Amino acid sequence: MMRNRGRPVAALVSSLALCWSFLAPPAAQAAPPPPPLAATPPMGFNNWNAFGCDVNETLIKETADAFVSTGLKDAGYRYVNIDDCWSLRERGPDGRLVPDPAKFPNGIKGVANYVHGKGLKLGIYGDAGTKTCAGYPGSLGHEELDARTWADWGVDYLKYDNCNNQSDGSQEDYIRRYTAMRQALDRTGRSIVYSICEWGTSRPWTWAKGIGHLWRTTGDISDNWASLRSIIRQNAPLAPYAGPGHWNDPDMMEIGNGGMTATEYRTHMSMWAMMAAPLIIGTDLRTASAETLAILGNRELIAIDQDRLGVQGAVVSDENGLMVLDKPLANGDRAIALYNSTDTLATVSVTTGETGLRDAGAYRLTDVWTGATTQVKSTISAAVPAHGTVVYRVRPLRDPTAVAPAVALGANLATLVPGPAGGDSTPTTAVPQPTDGGAPVAAVPDPTGGGTPTTTGPDPTAGGTLTTAVTNRGVGTLRDVAVTADVPEGWTATPVTPARRSRLATDATLETRWRIDVPASTPAGRYPIDLTASYRWGPRHRPATTSSQVIATVVTAPEDGRRHLSTISPVTSVNATGPLEPDQSNGGALENDGNLITIGGQVHTRGLGTTTGSELLYYLGGRCSRLVTDVGIDDEAPGGPATFTVYADDAVAAASGPVTSGEAPKPLTADLTGTAWLRLVAESETTGTHADWASPVLTCGDVPDDSPVLPESRTLFSFESGTEDFTIANPGDGGTVAQSPLFHTEGTNGLKVSTPVAGNWFGRPLATPLDLTGATMLKFDLKAGDAGTVGEIAVQVGEAFSWCQGGLWTWTNAHSSRTITERFDQISCPTGITLDRSDIRAVWVFLNTGGEVFIDNIRAE
Repeated sequence: MMRNRGRPVAALVSSLALCWSFLAPPAAQAAPPPPPLAATPPMGFNNWNAFGCDVNETLIKETADAFVSTGLKDAGYRYVNIDDCWSLRERGPDGRLVPDPAKFPNGIKGVANYVHGKGLKLGIYGDAGTKTCAGYPGSLGHEELDARTWADWGVDYLKYDNCNNQSDGSQEDYIRRYTAMRQALDRTGRSIVYSICEWGTSRPWTWAKGIGHLWRTTGDISDNWASLRSIIRQNAPLAPYAGPGHWNDPDMMEIGNGGMTATEYRTHMSMWAMMAAPLIIGTDLRTASAETLAILGNRELIAIDQDRLGVQGAVVSDENGLMVLDKPLANGDRAIALYNSTDTLATVSVTTGETGLRDAGAYRLTDVWTGATTQVKSTISAAVPAHGTVVYRVRPLRDPTAVAPAVALGANLATLVPGPAGGDSTPTTAVPQPTDGGAPVAAVPDPTGGGTPTTTGPDPTAGGTLTTAVTNRGVGTLRDVAVTADVPEGWTATPVTPARRSRLATDATLETRWRIDVPASTPAGRYPIDLTASYRWGPRHRPATTSSQVIATVVTAPEDGRRHLSTISPVTSVNATGPLEPDQSNGGALENDGNLITIGGQVHTRGLGTTTGSELLYYLGGRCSRLVTDVGIDDEAPGGPATFTVYADDAVAAASGPVTSGEAPKPLTADLTGTAWLRLVAESETTGTHADWASPVLTCGDVPDDSPVLPESRTLFSFESGTEDFTIANPGDGGTVAQSPLFHTEGTNGLKVSTPVAGNWFGRPLATPLDLTGATMLKFDLKAGDAGTVGEIAVQVGEAFSWCQGGLWTWTNAHSSRTITERFDQISCPTGITLDRSDIRAVWVFLNTGGEVFIDNIRAE
């Protein structure tokens, strides 16, 4: 005991501390940092795609109600976002933005309170320019005040656009303008998701991390397949730039708006989820169909999009219009997407070794659309419908014997021509098609290019041939394999090679060739053929089936008349770079990226934009007599020399010889009497030269040479006599017009328009009503000056001159040209007003950006 008294004091203190550590509560641990704002891609709604400027308090509140009643809130959708046109056109006396009291009688704050009361969040729209795209006050120079205003109102999300931006076009300017709003939002102290919407112009994925939470990577989406396909192609390669709190944004969704098929809308949702894109709904949820809600509410896909790892799916392969994406998930699974952008059924495959899956003897696949579960040994494969996407959630599988094997049922079908009159059993004529990885190019332009053409002309002796392929991708042998083809009524499908096999080992294929006979009276169109493979699998020989559908394209000869060839879809199309572009040049790899066809300074509003290394094939059926066209190298990209050849069946009907850059268009006339197949070929020593078929007109049947070319076009304003009294709709906003020979698509003159930065409407009221009964669309040709411009069309109707507008704000880059088109069925009038095409009282076009813009040939078709 006495020795203990002699212990050093420090030792006693240490002992006491050790004892106390067992008795005292543990020290408080530092709290983990909060997740970043927008840790997963934002999910919500924006009114623009479905409503444009027609936004109001009732719509936003009822959409919030719909989020709750439809279960979309429970699925993860949170933001109810207001787009352009919500404010008055002038700021208030204090400089603040003023909500339009007619649209928002309770103000934005009142709407925010309502939305927050539903457990949701509210978004607003602003612009990094002097005015918004629709001409309302922008925030350039007002960043601090506007950010405080939005924060005071309770806004949770800002979409910040890029119109009227006063930019010098440099990336530094974009960074400066968007950083100014970032800093202003930070100073409010409110958490506001910041969506940068500069259309990918300055490559924001390279600089916007830390400034915005998401950034647009593309131009505006439209509700059609060409737009969706183009945007996927642009956004998919940007996976390295996305992650928690910073997302690539390929624009809002069009699902449910009616311009695409259910298959295409499922691709829309699938690829947005795989690309970890924001899921911002753009349809009217108050009237959305059950199918639309099922697509938007797919919990499995939402889980892939919202996975906490925050990884955008990487492109594993991308060839001939078939793409595979691979996305790791937080629980160790991987999402694998098989995407088919072509126009026909195609088998899309990837080996597990090409993905991030770890080595295993087998893998379990769960189809996120059907819920079906299958197993594969080493290849993930599916027959994917045209424009479709199959998404699997994949993980290693220890015991595959209890899980059904994955069986792919693919097919290849030639384009079909009905049999001869009389409906006998003579085999249907078919055209052999250029192949992209085994899949035929369909009877519309191929969007992916495809390299040097392989077609050598139609084979008149070929029967209508369908080839089916049943492939076992699972572990274990299939037994009693059989395949059937269910064709439309009146058609016949006869197997030419065996359609059965007793055993089919892993990765083995049963390939069957069928002869398809089509009655002579069958109209042109697309017809489904349902395919079914039956088999037995596993130790117990369990029965199972796999099905798919191939679409047969039936072509018939054109009807009598003279028509622009650009209005007829080719049976096959191969182009060295990008797609065939009707009525514009081939600008590059994407759809709709060209200008008006221009050869030797002559501008054409009709034609076929191709590149050398291209071949177009049309079925004429012996009913057409002549093709007249100009050919040449487009002024936008000098190259060549190139040669243009017209083939009537296998005989040369017209040839240009070498054509060089800058040369005037060379006219060709081809005699097509008795021709079954028309081929247009453009060639050069180096493929990819921009080669145009300008103003090609095809004559079929017994029609006079002076008969009108279809579709008929009616010029409303051509500016040959001057400005034709064009004026401005809003005098206070500025702008002038003058006749000019510098750009014209009809005659020798057009109209030069000096536009204010925020834009104005140019046109005029008419002395007498204009009757456009029978017309389906309005068009005008445009060439931008040193700055790009928006183009839009509106009309006034009836004695009250009611304003009717489409809301289709089409952008044209600086020094570029295009035809602006507005269909009458896209134009909306005020409530209670009918767009009477027989009583058009005024025609207007909208132009902006504060520079010179040239227009011509305002017309109805």
